[in-house]
Amino acid sequence: MNAPEQQAGSYTQVSHDSIFKKAMGRLDALFVGFGAMIGFGWIVLAGGWIEQAGTMGALLAFAGGGVIMAFVGVVYSELVAAMPLAGGEHNYLMRAMGPKLSMIGSWCIVGGYITVVMFEAVAVPKTALYLLPDIEKIFLWNVAGFDVYLTWALIGVVTAIVLTYINIRGVKVASLVQTFVVSFLLIVGLLLVTGAGVGGEMKHVEPWFSGGFTGFALVLTTVPFLFVGFDVLPQAAEEINVKPRQIGKLVVLAVLMAAAWYVVIIFTTSISMPHSDIAVLNADGGLVTADALSAMLGHPTWGKIVIAGGLAGIITSWNAFLMGASRLMWALAQSGMLPAWFGKIHPTYRTPINALLFIGALSVVAPFLGSAMLGWVVDAGSPMIVITYFLVSIAFVQLRKKEPEMERPMRVGGKGNGGIVIGVISAVLCLFLFLLYLPVTPWSAQLEWPSWLMFGLWLAVGIALMVRLPGGVKAGPDAEAELLKKLGRESHR
Repeated sequence: MNAPEQQAGSYTQVSHDSIFKKAMGRLDALFVGFGAMIGFGWIVLAGGWIEQAGTMGALLAFAGGGVIMAFVGVVYSELVAAMPLAGGEHNYLMRAMGPKLSMIGSWCIVGGYITVVMFEAVAVPKTALYLLPDIEKIFLWNVAGFDVYLTWALIGVVTAIVLTYINIRGVKVASLVQTFVVSFLLIVGLLLVTGAGVGGEMKHVEPWFSGGFTGFALVLTTVPFLFVGFDVLPQAAEEINVKPRQIGKLVVLAVLMAAAWYVVIIFTTSISMPHSDIAVLNADGGLVTADALSAMLGHPTWGKIVIAGGLAGIITSWNAFLMGASRLMWALAQSGMLPAWFGKIHPTYRTPINALLFIGALSVVAPFLGSAMLGWVVDAGSPMIVITYFLVSIAFVQLRKKEPEMERPMRVGGKGNGGIVIGVISAVLCLFLFLLYLPVTPWSAQLEWPSWLMFGLWLAVGIALMVRLPGGVKAGPDAEAELLKKLGRESHR
């Protein structure tokens, strides 16, 4: 039986109340978006940012990246308020560009989400090794110079199983976990600020810049991977129990909070010790942000507390991306773009069970590939994410032109052309970021071949899925219904 339809302004919105439960409040939703952007990268990568670009270079890269993500976030804020449907980007791109480009954009962001989940699955045992140096038992194999041990990998596997189970139990359970863990993470942030005030020294910030524009660009290219997460809120929009306009505001607020977080982390880490010491710790595979607080407050216990904050960040990010990726895969299955198997809903918990199991299985495999995976998935996922942000920015502009009367509870840029200008700026900035990944400029990021392989294979699968879709389906509010009709499938949205 088709879900009942309800009129929402100038377009037909299909109710999913019979499928998803509106279980998240305002604070829950904000912490899901913010927590998604604060994973483990701030502990693993902060020292590398400072070494590559210098203190000010790294700060400017994140400030600049934050501005880019803020433009993208503003674009999303209008779209999610206008179309508060599970699947986020899938709905915006379908309406503005039709099913084929919707398939590519949605597939790329799913790939970006999954790379984050795989990153966190490897980050958990890496963190555990810092706390418990003797956990490596039963050697398995060597991957890119890293020895993989069974006991080490099983820590990531068990965590993957637990978090997948929590998400299967429902968004309310997942969001309660998120709220609790983000609260602890914020306390760790306050400790770092306190440590900077007590034991930090401004003389350590030098050099302010290193590596020239290349160093700046290398740090900037990591920003999309680290900031991806605010767009988890659109994926779960039907499970957020606030007005659509408020969801849009939460998206922007989450981006600003994440930008502030990363700036604080870079600055407090930089003033904790000389950059030469940071370089040594990086070379030894140390967790520099944790060592920074230990150095500033004079006891290793403080570093272990930061590591606990890192674990909190892993859980918040992993949890949010399981939530977002599974909802988007469900939406794609409902539209006939992915096999119907991904669209199965758990009969009791009302969650996309098969999509969650698929992503959970990938996260179980990741730890067996060792620590080298951390760098590979960052570099593979970042360009995927930027492709989607670029397409969504273009979709935003197209909808402003093609459907000016569409109901927009949160209209950015006013009633004139200000919104179009914001959308164009967002698209141009995303295009600039994407060019930094390609080996076409002296400042391009030098991605390793495993990253290109992951990116290329994922994109190839997306293109294959796009090609199999029937042609002749025009963009617009009825695009999904027309696509399903051509596919001979019934809509349950």
